[in-house]
Amino acid sequence: MSSIASRRPFEDALRRLREFAAIRPEMTVERLAFRVAVFFTVFCNGAFFHAVAKTGALHGPSGWKTGVSLVLMIGALNTLLLNLLLNRWTVRPVLTVLLPLTAMAAHFMSRYTVYLDPDMLRNILHTDGKESGELLSFGMLPSLLWLGVLPTVLVWRVRLRVRPIGRALLVRLACIALSLLVAGGAMMASFQDLSALMRNHKEVRHLITPGNYLVSLARVLEHDGARHAPKAPIGLGAHVVGRAPASKPRLLVIVVGETVRARNWGLNGYARQTTPQLRDIGPINFTDVTSCGSATEVSVPCMFSPFGRAHYDEDRIAHTQSLLHVLDHAGIATLWRDNQTGCKGVCEGLPFESFEHARDRQACTAEGCLDEVMLHGLAGEIARRPGDTVVVLHQLGSHGPSYAKRYPARLRRFTPTCETADLGDCTRDQIVNAYDNSVLYTDDFLARTIRFLAAQSSRDTALIYVSDHGESLGENGLYLHGVPYAIAPETQTHVPMVMWFSPGFAADRDLDLDCMKRESQAPASQDNLFHSVLGLMQVRTPEYERNLDLFDRCIASR
Repeated sequence: MSSIASRRPFEDALRRLREFAAIRPEMTVERLAFRVAVFFTVFCNGAFFHAVAKTGALHGPSGWKTGVSLVLMIGALNTLLLNLLLNRWTVRPVLTVLLPLTAMAAHFMSRYTVYLDPDMLRNILHTDGKESGELLSFGMLPSLLWLGVLPTVLVWRVRLRVRPIGRALLVRLACIALSLLVAGGAMMASFQDLSALMRNHKEVRHLITPGNYLVSLARVLEHDGARHAPKAPIGLGAHVVGRAPASKPRLLVIVVGETVRARNWGLNGYARQTTPQLRDIGPINFTDVTSCGSATEVSVPCMFSPFGRAHYDEDRIAHTQSLLHVLDHAGIATLWRDNQTGCKGVCEGLPFESFEHARDRQACTAEGCLDEVMLHGLAGEIARRPGDTVVVLHQLGSHGPSYAKRYPARLRRFTPTCETADLGDCTRDQIVNAYDNSVLYTDDFLARTIRFLAAQSSRDTALIYVSDHGESLGENGLYLHGVPYAIAPETQTHVPMVMWFSPGFAADRDLDLDCMKRESQAPASQDNLFHSVLGLMQVRTPEYERNLDLFDRCIASR
């Protein structure tokens, strides 16, 4: 009797499970769209409502009204969106994609405070599979399961009620009209408060899911579709001036760093010495440098353009040639070596080498390559360019969240370290330790590059290093980078920059290094790179602006 009784709860559970599995509710597409819209609004917009609450918009006597208006408005807009996307033929495939994507978006926005604006979407789309894979950690499985997979299964269990085409069209138009009416009414009910919120905190709209990533995706696809048009030429008449015929050829290496922030740069006075080799070399260190963007897709094209952040225009930058093209027009050879995801259009039509999937026993594993791989074979490439040459080395640097994969074991000096891409599983000290070790490796890579340049007896050599953007390591709940520039913290927009010159280069260019050290204490930005490189290489072109040339004041013969 006891064994029979013990089986009953198990059998009852199985029976209930079979009964549940047999349930197949019947509903119209419009009703299903409404329920999914409510689900999105309530369960996938936590990051949005949390951000709104931090602004203070939900406080005070009218705070409750603002909150209700936002819920109604977002719910109505989600209903409108789904009524435009779904019909009896598309409802299941569209929601099968939309539900898991929205679950992942909700996870990353809540976990890392990611804003899914067009720049962030562009970063995601242009990130290679290895880097993207680092973000797919076990920590996101609960969100993906409960907010993505389970609702998708339930959608497939629904039996769709089919109406005659005429009635279906009328009902759909009525749903669309009602959605617009509710959204408009909710907005008007708290118009003053909502308009102030959206005017003073525009960035929060990039947290409204799923509309944020769908609108951003459409804008990115539209922009990238036009990106393949020929770039407008600049510097066609560029030429080198003032070079003595007997001068040695010059070799300038520009190292574009990745995700190194000024706050953790040893030469800037950081409590830890994360740049011990550079400290011993003694390059010129710029202490107050601002990036053009908070993400690679913005900063790299911007810093190589004549427009910069001061005259920032994404389309204009994307459709105009870069600094490297001006150098090429002036007869200076260029080469872009890349351990990242490409030159972002900067080197289009010019020599380019990718090490993203290189096979080098010393520097590479199946997970990727250390930046030192870009120095392998560099001497041979330079030898094939006998005249003045500019080489760009684009690092993988400190790209997160897998900071522990960005340096060799010999540089694991700060411990314990975060060994996973799921930063939520690590303490902040572990995250910072791993990040600082990655900065140590950038120091090592730059020191190696400088030693390589110092050994080039047949050339006058120089190096300019600047990171593309910084990184948040948990300050105010922020991680990684890519926050909209208008609200990005200084940890994401203040970057290190150093310069080194061989004695021959400094003498031939008549460069006063003591003057440069004084100038390095003044504010600078990535806007200076375009004009400073042209000035350093003595290239004259109408695009050159002397007031943005960091070297101009320190040329003794000027």
